[in-house]
Formats: sequence, C-alpha cells, structure tokens
Amino acid sequence: MSKSIAREFAKGLWSEIPPFRLVLGLCPVLAVTMSVENGIGMGLATTFVLVGSNFLVSLLRNVIPPKIRIACFIIIIATFVTMVEFIMQAYVYPLYLKLGIFIPLIVVNCVVLGRAEAFACKNPILPSLADGLGMGLGFTLSLSLIGAFREVLGNGTFLGLQVFGDAFVPFGVMVKAPGAFVTLGLLLAFMNLVPVKK
Repeated sequence: MSKSIAREFAKGLWSEIPPFRLVLGLCPVLAVTMSVENGIGMGLATTFVLVGSNFLVSLLRNVIPPKIRIACFIIIIATFVTMVEFIMQAYVYPLYLKLGIFIPLIVVNCVVLGRAEAFACKNPILPSLADGLGMGLGFTLSLSLIGAFREVLGNGTFLGLQVFGDAFVPFGVMVKAPGAFVTLGLLLAFMNLVPVKK
C-alpha cells in the first residue's frame, strides 16, 4: 500500500509532470511565469486546490451521480479556489495582485479537473491525496523552472536579487509572451529527449 502511494506521489514529479509530460495547464505556465516568485505562488495555489479537490472528490465518489459528476467536480474545485483566493488576499496580497485573474481561473485548469476525473473519482482517499500532492508539486517545480529561466535572462535577477553585473543587457523578450513560448518549447524538447521509465 505504501509503495502504491509513493508511486502515485512520484509520478507527478517526473513521469507525468503536468506541463512537460502531459502538456496540461499551459495557460498559467505561459502567463504568470515572468518570475520565480510568480511561478512558486501559482504552483502552490494550484497544489492547494489539487489536494483539497482530490480529497473531496475521492471522499464523495460513491455519492456523486455519474451524469452530473463534472458539474459537481467544478463546484468542489471552485470552493477550494475561493479559499485559496481569500488566503492569498489576506496573507500575500502583493503576490495575489501579480497573479490577478489567473487565481480564479484555477477553476478551469485542466490539470485540476483532469485529476478529479481521471484519478480521484476512481480511487480511495490516500492515493488521491498523494496524486494531488505529487501533481501539484510537479506543477510548482515546472512553473518555478520556467520562471527562473525567464527572470534570469529577462531581468538579470533571481527572486529579485541581481545575478549578473552592471554590464549585463537583459533579453527583454524573455519576460514577454514570446519568451514564455520559447522557454516552454526548449524545456519540452529537453523532456522529450529524456526517456520515462515504465
């Protein structure tokens, strides 16, 4: 049982890492990763929603009628998104302002709804929690990595701290939309070169 739970957790960190292996959740990946801070903030908010919604969907999986399951999943997800939105407004308001509309849009993030439909509604609570936590942390690492590339090359900083000397000329395109696509494309190419052990 513990090996199974560990496997469910670990798959989200490498073999099924959402943006790079499953190619899911690309809207926030491209939109909010201008900095590491934004990537970590969005990733942790999504992780909170993933863990909470996976738990509740798994708990109620035998009660929710199959014909209205998607609507029920969205209501559950929206509840956790509202919670994370209020928590961020209360404790990390400047980050909340930076992430803007993308916090409420977690409701329609295909990573969250996909895990509810593909995993949590078919499995017990502990594996569903492990799945949500693993996918969420994998998503957080992905956003942080993309944010790091874009921030370092686009601003010459890492978490707001200067990385290069005064002679460094930032690649301004990296903190704009094309930089997100270039970074994601390069990282997807790298991930396709690295085999996944079955």
